[in-house]
Amino acid sequence: QVQLVESGGGLVQAGGSLILSCAVSGRAASSYTMAWFRQAPGKGRYFVAAIIWNTGSTYYADSVKGRFTISSDNAKNTVYLQMNSLKPEDTAVYYCAGRIYRFPFKSIYTDYEYWGQGTQVTVSS
Repeated sequence: QVQLVESGGGLVQAGGSLILSCAVSGRAASSYTMAWFRQAPGKGRYFVAAIIWNTGSTYYADSVKGRFTISSDNAKNTVYLQMNSLKPEDTAVYYCAGRIYRFPFKSIYTDYEYWGQGTQVTVSS
């Protein structure tokens, strides 16, 4: 069973940076799509970024392109989300998610099988 554990959230001022980490254990398939989603209070869970583990292909929501970078370290079984130029509207609980890789790429949270517990990111204005 794949397990995901996020870390790295916190409070930051607008314009600042944070890096989130997602430690992955229990991998059994040859490749996974690993993603970050976020959920603000009273709102739905929305796609932020994703990476295909064995190819390195990346996908981003329009709202974070140019500011956020997703990456993976296979040796450490960890996925990262580098967040720069943070805005108050980036405030949310950020979730790491995974699914066994299948074509085509999916960005809807219901398509993901594995989830972390979430980490809070708060951006003050």
